[in-house]
Amino acid sequence: MTRATAQETVLGSLRSDILTGRLGPGDQVVQELLAERYGVSRVPIREALKTLESEGQVVYFPHRGYFVAELSVADLLEVYRLRAILEAEAIRQAVPTLGLDDVEALAELMAEIESAAAQGDIIAMTAANRRFHFALFDAAGLPRLSRILHQLWEATDAYRALYFQGAENRDRVAREHARMLSALRKRDAEALVRLHDEHREHSVGAVSAILAARDR
Repeated sequence: MTRATAQETVLGSLRSDILTGRLGPGDQVVQELLAERYGVSRVPIREALKTLESEGQVVYFPHRGYFVAELSVADLLEVYRLRAILEAEAIRQAVPTLGLDDVEALAELMAEIESAAAQGDIIAMTAANRRFHFALFDAAGLPRLSRILHQLWEATDAYRALYFQGAENRDRVAREHARMLSALRKRDAEALVRLHDEHREHSVGAVSAILAARDR
C-alpha cells in the first residue's frame, strides 16, 4: 500500500467511523488503537486527522490529542447558512447546462438513495445523496465553489447521518428529491433553488431539535 493510498483508505475509514457513531462526538481518537485496527502506521492516521481537523470534524488539544468534534446547533446553523448561499448560486448556474442525459443520471442516483434508505444503510445513502447533489453543483462549472461546498458537506456528515437515522426523514428525502427533479426537468432554476432551500431547512430543523433534546 502506497503512502497516498494508505492515507486515503484511513481517511475513508475515519469518516465512516464518525458517520456511523463508532467514533462519537467528544470521543478521543487514539492513534495507536486506530493504527492497530486499520493495519497501518501512525503516519497516514496523523495525516488523515489533519484533513479532518481542517474540515472541523475533529479537534486537536495540545497535550491531549484529537477528539471528535461535538455537535452543536450553532455550528449547524452557520454551516448550513453558508451552504444556502453557495448552493443557490451553483444551482442557478448549473440548470441551463444540464441535458436530458444529465437529468436521467440524477434520476438514477435518486433511485440509489431510495434503495439505500429502504435498507436502512446510512453509509450508502449518505454517499449516494452526496453524488446526487454534487452532480448538480459541479455542473455549474465553478471548481472553486465546488471545492468549498465539498468542505462544508464533509464538515456536516455527522449531522446528516443523524438526520438519516429517522425513517420518516428518509421518506421525506425521497419526496423532496422527486420534487426537485421535477423542477429540473422543467428547467425551473428558481423553483429548484426554493425546493433545495426547503430540503435543507427541514434537515436543519430536525437535527436542531435532536441536538436540543440531547442538551436538556
